[in-house]
Amino acid sequence: MFSKNQIIVSALSITLFAFAACGGASKDVADTKTEAKAATEEVAKAAEKAPEAAPAKPATDKKEMAQINIGDAAPMTDYKMKDISGKDLSMADVKKENGLLVMFSCNTCPYVIAWEDRYPMVADYCAKNNVGLLVVNSNEARRDGDDSMDEMKKHAEEAKYDFPYVVDVNHQLADAIGAKKTPDLFLFDKDMKLAYKGAIDDSQDASGVEKFFVRTAMENMIAGKPIDPNTTKAVGCTIKRMKKL
Repeated sequence: MFSKNQIIVSALSITLFAFAACGGASKDVADTKTEAKAATEEVAKAAEKAPEAAPAKPATDKKEMAQINIGDAAPMTDYKMKDISGKDLSMADVKKENGLLVMFSCNTCPYVIAWEDRYPMVADYCAKNNVGLLVVNSNEARRDGDDSMDEMKKHAEEAKYDFPYVVDVNHQLADAIGAKKTPDLFLFDKDMKLAYKGAIDDSQDASGVEKFFVRTAMENMIAGKPIDPNTTKAVGCTIKRMKKL
């Protein structure tokens, strides 16, 4: 499909050609001018009707994984995952009266190590507010190495975990929720609707924390108050999936 500009250029070319074709003969000049003018007018009319050429589409980035939104229901609540205790646990099993906090984590990510000193505080706050806590390892690509069940048990013992730490086989739960980082938090209310997602707080260094996002979110959620912010940026290592999404 030609653009309007291309059509108008063609019209001018026709006009010039018509004048050249007359060869300077005076008796044909009037007729040639009339024909050229008519041709130009016809092409101009066509140009007015012609659609503008579509702009070139910009190159698109690789497909982004969809993440559940605030207010969405938790997916796969009955999906069973193996805990380091040997039990098979689901989100429904771990949920308490006031909701559930799902935290995607792993064993060796530097960001996890930086924030891990606050895991006990998060666990204690969940317990005091009757909110379940489920820590999930979705690093399937490292299941035979740093994130094997044996390494998870070892890490949990060293870090003194007193909460469920489960294996998300083939990162099924992470994919359903849209978790991308470790650590990455998703707080669900008593009806298992997403109330908050993102980071634990605003600083990897515990001494620099000014806003304890998840604690504030939990307090407001239980009190029935608006949560602001209800979404923060999860800073961490990417979840090690078997294939890129």
